[in-house]
Amino acid sequence: MADSWTSSGLDVHLDWQPETGRTGLAAAIRAAIREGRWQPGAAVPSTRALAQDLGVARGTVTRVYADLAAEGYLRTAQGAPTRVATAGALPQSAPRQAPRDPAPRWDLRPGRPDLTAFPRQAWITATRRALLRTPAAAFGYESELGAPELRDTLAAYLARSRGVVADPARIVVCHGYSHAIAVLARALSGLGVNEMAFENPSLHMYRDIAAAQGSRVIGVDVDEHGINVSALDSPAVVVTAAHQYPTGVTLAPHRRTQLARSGALIVEDDYDGEFRFDHQQVGALQALAPERVVYAGTASKTLAPALRLAWLVLPRALVEPVRAAMADSGSRPAILNQLALAELIDSGGYDQHVRRSRAEYRSRRARLLTALPDSVRPHGIAAGLHLLLMLPSDGPTETEALAACRRRAIGIEGLGTYWMDTNRPGGLIVGYAAPPKHAFASAVQTLIEALWEINT
Repeated sequence: MADSWTSSGLDVHLDWQPETGRTGLAAAIRAAIREGRWQPGAAVPSTRALAQDLGVARGTVTRVYADLAAEGYLRTAQGAPTRVATAGALPQSAPRQAPRDPAPRWDLRPGRPDLTAFPRQAWITATRRALLRTPAAAFGYESELGAPELRDTLAAYLARSRGVVADPARIVVCHGYSHAIAVLARALSGLGVNEMAFENPSLHMYRDIAAAQGSRVIGVDVDEHGINVSALDSPAVVVTAAHQYPTGVTLAPHRRTQLARSGALIVEDDYDGEFRFDHQQVGALQALAPERVVYAGTASKTLAPALRLAWLVLPRALVEPVRAAMADSGSRPAILNQLALAELIDSGGYDQHVRRSRAEYRSRRARLLTALPDSVRPHGIAAGLHLLLMLPSDGPTETEALAACRRRAIGIEGLGTYWMDTNRPGGLIVGYAAPPKHAFASAVQTLIEALWEINT
C-alpha cells in the first residue's frame, strides 16, 4: 500500500512507495497535479524540504522537478519558488453560469431583513469575547442540544422578551428553522405521529420538509381571527400565532385558548415576534401550555439568515426524542456562532440592535402605507417585516400584478403559491425590510408605479 507523506512548510500530499524510487516519485507528483490536489499556479515544496520529508537525496528531487518542468507539469524561475504549471493539469471547470433568477434591483421579497444593518462591530466584539472566555473543550464535539452557554442565555432572554416558559435543559439549538422542522417531524414520526397540520395559506417549503420526513400534511384554513381551530383534527399543528405568515393576522385570544386546549401538539413558529409595531404586546402561545407547545425562534429576521441559528423550547417529553433526531441528522450550527450570539445577548447588544431595527422597520411600514393607492387593501400591518396587499376581485389578477413588478425588476411574491388548494384570492406579499436604507424610497416608488399601471 502507498504511504502518505507531507512536506514541512507546505502541506502537500503524495501517494508514493519508496521502493519505486525516482520514477515512482515523478508519477506520484503527476497524479497529484492531474487529480487537482496540486492546483495550477500553486507553489510546491522546495527540493530540500521534500527530500527531507521523504528521506531521499536532494538531488533525486531536483532531477524529478527538472523532468516534470520539461514535461510541462512544473514551472521554474530563477530566485522564485517552483510552481505547478497549467500544462498537464486537468481541464478547469466551465465558467460558473449566471443564476436563472438574478437578484432583483428592487428587493421587496418578504422574510428578509436589511442585511446592510447587520451589527458587524458588535458581532466582532462578541466573537472576540467568546474566543477569550471559552475553554478549549467547548470546541470539541458539542452536545446535540447546542452550546450550554447559548441555551442558558436563551432561557433568560425568551422568558423576559417573549414570555416563554423555559429552562436550558429543554432548549435545543438547530441549524436554522428548516432544520428544526425536519428534526421535529423525524422525532414525531418515531413516536408514531405521522400527520402534521399547517395553516392555509403558509410557506410551502416547510410543508415540503415535513412531508419529506414522512408526515402527512393537512391544511387548516386561516380567517381574520387566525387558524380555524374548530377544523383542526390532526395530532400536531404548525402555527404562526403572533403574526400569521403570510396574511399577517394575529391569532385571536379565544382561538389561542381553544388551540392550547385542543390536545394537539402545537409548533409555534415565532419567526418575527420581536417586531411588533402597534404597542399591543402579544406574548408567546407557549406560556399557555408549555407541555403541549414547541416554541420555535430564530435569528434570521433579527440578525441574518446566513448565521443559521434557530432554537426550539420543547415539552419535557420531547427532549430525548429530539436529541436523538438531532444526532441522526448530523447537522449542527457552528459552535462559534452560538457562543457569539450568547455574548451578544448577554452584553445587551442584541436588544439594542432589535430596538434600532424595530424603529427603522416601523418607519418603513408607515412610509409604505402612506404611498399605497386606495385600490389595494393592506393586511398584516401590526407587526413583522412584510404586509399583504389584497387585489380587488374586479381588478387586475395576481399574475398581471407580478408581471408589472417583474418588468420593473422588483422582487416580490404572490399569495397564490402559499395556498394549498386552488381558486383562492390573489395578492402581493411585500417585504419592506430587505432594501438597504438608501434604496427604500426608490423601491417603494417603483412599486407604486407598477400598481398604478395595473389599475389604469
